Amino acid sequence: MLVDDSLTVRTVFTRMLQRAGGMDIVASASTAEAGLNELRNHRVDVMLLDLEMPGMGGLEALPKIQQQSPETKVLVISSLTAEGAEHTVEALRMGAADTMLKPRPGGFNDDYRDQLIGKIRALAGLAPHELPKRSAPEPAKRRAGKRPQVIAIGASTGGIHALNLFLRQVPKNFDLPILITQHLPASFIPVFAKQMEMASDREAVLADEGVEIRRGQIVIAPGHGHMVVRKTAGRYLTGLAYNPVKSGCTPSVDPMFETLAEAYDGHVAGVLLSGMGRDGTDGADAIIDAGGSVYAQNADSCAVWGMPRDITERGLATAVLPPAELADKVLSSVGADAWR
Repeated sequence: MLVDDSLTVRTVFTRMLQRAGGMDIVASASTAEAGLNELRNHRVDVMLLDLEMPGMGGLEALPKIQQQSPETKVLVISSLTAEGAEHTVEALRMGAADTMLKPRPGGFNDDYRDQLIGKIRALAGLAPHELPKRSAPEPAKRRAGKRPQVIAIGASTGGIHALNLFLRQVPKNFDLPILITQHLPASFIPVFAKQMEMASDREAVLADEGVEIRRGQIVIAPGHGHMVVRKTAGRYLTGLAYNPVKSGCTPSVDPMFETLAEAYDGHVAGVLLSGMGRDGTDGADAIIDAGGSVYAQNADSCAVWGMPRDITERGLATAVLPPAELADKVLSSVGADAWR
């Protein structure tokens, strides 16, 4: 379903989806109120939802959409404004699955179409590599490794909602640093950082060259580079890397995991939350090879079960659970010196 007050945008999206094939547009609406009415009459796998509309608006409608049709995945179409970023990150916190920036005039090109179609297919469960093997036996769980001195979390599609659930479960007196790489447009990262502060009740800083990793803090990868970590004279410092990575993501989870595994000699708890693709797989292997532990979000609670899937199916995850329960499991693995 398409819900956008711009006839032009609805027309362009309709043409893109019809050209791609394999998908049906079951309804199109110019207001959130009309979208909710249409939702009563149609089964909708994915809704493309504009937030800035006359009347109710997408943000106000989102909880009503989720209540009326819990199985519908919402893909937010976000404006490029600062207010658009705030509203979009709030929608993602509330459970919208993913976002696409609404391009400027002339920006509806083939690259944009390919990204849009890829996201819709993944959210609708049309991408075979993102689907759990329901008939497969439950994989074995790996024992917890070295006691962590740092928690590192990688997330993408559906990850902001999962991160909020995870961080709200972490008590204020938990003192280990928490590092986060979340796939988001660069312009959204400052808003995202503020939201992580609110969810965790602790300071959040953006990684940059020479930023020291401090206990009790959250450190977040910026949108324009990969967060990497090194140990220098007993201090742990972040840096930024810009090299292409196998997943094609910027920022990427793999460089964060890989450099943490080396800098902390495996005393790392890596967490892979909901997301498309395989970013984090190689980094998770590096943490495990160094003696650390990796935790994975379970398929049923993921918007898209891509990033946590590989480590789960190979039996390398120490626990496979919904986000809040994952937090409890990670906290149970730390020593007394992780608390203040």
